[in-house]
Amino acid sequence: MRIVSVIICCLALTTCGQAVDLSAIPEQSDAPPVFSIGEAEKIRIVGSSTVAPFSTTTAEQFGAISDHPAPIVETTGTGGGFKAFCRGIGPTEPSIVNASRQMRDSERALCAEAGIIDPVQVKIGYDGIVFANRKSGPVLDLTKAQIFQALAARLPDGDGGWINNPHRMWSDIDPALPEMRILVSGPPPTSGTRDAFVEIAMEGGAKAYPVLAELAQADPVAFRGRAHEIRNDGAWIDSGENDSTIINTLLRNEDSVGVLGYSFLEQNLDRVKAATIGGTPPTFENIISRDYEVSRSMYFYVKREHLPLVPGLMEFVEEFTQEDAWGPDGYLAEKGLIPLMPDERARVRAEALSALTDPKSRPLSENDPSLPQNDETPPG
Repeated sequence: MRIVSVIICCLALTTCGQAVDLSAIPEQSDAPPVFSIGEAEKIRIVGSSTVAPFSTTTAEQFGAISDHPAPIVETTGTGGGFKAFCRGIGPTEPSIVNASRQMRDSERALCAEAGIIDPVQVKIGYDGIVFANRKSGPVLDLTKAQIFQALAARLPDGDGGWINNPHRMWSDIDPALPEMRILVSGPPPTSGTRDAFVEIAMEGGAKAYPVLAELAQADPVAFRGRAHEIRNDGAWIDSGENDSTIINTLLRNEDSVGVLGYSFLEQNLDRVKAATIGGTPPTFENIISRDYEVSRSMYFYVKREHLPLVPGLMEFVEEFTQEDAWGPDGYLAEKGLIPLMPDERARVRAEALSALTDPKSRPLSENDPSLPQNDETPPG
């Protein structure tokens, strides 16, 4: 293509009666092709609804203080975000994907097929998955075992078989729980919150049954199939990717319980309250210390191939990871972000920026103990 362009240029110059110095024409390069950037090209961010408020806030700040337009943030869910992110390299494709879990091996392979090699992982902080109901509703003190008993499609029958979940009321599980029907609104299967919920709460609760604890050791894949299967008889309702929809459902229905991220709870404490899990409430301190059992890490991933294609991409990552943004007194903490510890923030920022600026540097890839790292291995 480059040779054709040079020939066309030479013919144009010759037609105009101008001599062409062929020695001045640079030699053909092996550099990758450069895509043209459309007018006012913006950074596109897709993915997790839980991480989206933090990216949106940073995008607004970035647009206000930089020479670049504010990035576009789309809520697609973590799974849908990875699918869009890994679709291709062109400048109109997403540059960043928000994620409430780590990228899976299958998703890395999908990216690699499109020429997207080793997206750079940036761990941004922590979040808790909470059970919430109306502020005027009954107090809920749940265990992971009770959550599994309430929401699993099938339960062990005690004789080596399985039965469809018979529980209709929370009090059917334990008389100490409220006489309130089981009606839980939660995220759909494409959501990272849903992934984390089944991997942390449902799997943890399933292991309270000896038969399932044994299955987890003998056949992890079969165990996950049992533990992840949520009932479809109306007790669980997929409520879309936006946690605000779940909040509105709770306000309309006195019996309804919602599964959502801690940041949305923080923004609606005047209207809803959270259940304790294992006697521990989902507070800032309990999540950062991991005393709250249903907590997780949050991330975004950056497409390194977009650095020369999309203006402001590096500067956006720098803005997100500077102390006035993601630190304990930063503007993201006001939105409910639970920050990393100081030494981890410094390390994550340094390694992420190094991975983006140095092609030979490897991106962050250390294992996070809160979630499985691939498609086969369940959490411990």
